[in-house]
Amino acid sequence: MASEKEVLDALQEAIIECDEDKAKAAARKVLEAKVDPAKAIEVAIGGAAEIVGKKFDSGEYFLPHLVMAADAMTAASDILTEAIPKSQQKAKKIVVIGTVEADLHSVGKNIVAMMMKSGGFDVYDLGVDVKSSAFVSTARDKGADIIALSSLMSTTMPYQREVIEDLQAAGVREKFKVMVGGGPVTKAWADEIGADGYGTDAVEALAVAKQLTGIAAEAPAR
Repeated sequence: MASEKEVLDALQEAIIECDEDKAKAAARKVLEAKVDPAKAIEVAIGGAAEIVGKKFDSGEYFLPHLVMAADAMTAASDILTEAIPKSQQKAKKIVVIGTVEADLHSVGKNIVAMMMKSGGFDVYDLGVDVKSSAFVSTARDKGADIIALSSLMSTTMPYQREVIEDLQAAGVREKFKVMVGGGPVTKAWADEIGADGYGTDAVEALAVAKQLTGIAAEAPAR
């Protein structure tokens, strides 16, 4: 039987190779080898996510690689999570994500949603052209930790501000961390509207989400 290191390395490598089928097979071998599935998620999948992020930052990987790697991470994580007794499973942090009102762009938002899910978050994707009231009501109903707002047009960026203002008007602003992102969105804009976090891409968005929810000590410097 393969050693713990061998099966964990194989799982990590499958994800780095962006091979979903190989990742699922590797996850099953982790279970066959009687390796703690929670450890496999933390060490192998977490390690792979970090490496994929670095490859993206360096220009070696592009958006399609992120999508495929996220699919592989999610598939492997689902297999491993099923093997963890319910009593030992940690409650996942919840993200409500969507593209703001009047904006129909979805690609970037979809990639961030996949990265969040593969990173261990429960993700509620509201789609595109989402009204502020829908973000607020869903976040309240689901007990969200984070509301993630995507805008790919400068003309729709004010709707990110509107969500924050509506949270304040409802007296629930402090209950949620608000993240913003999208092509025209900047750190300066995030600061101006009072957002809690900003990501330049899906990799940074995941790191920031983990930092905001206490999963990671700090987000990477960019």
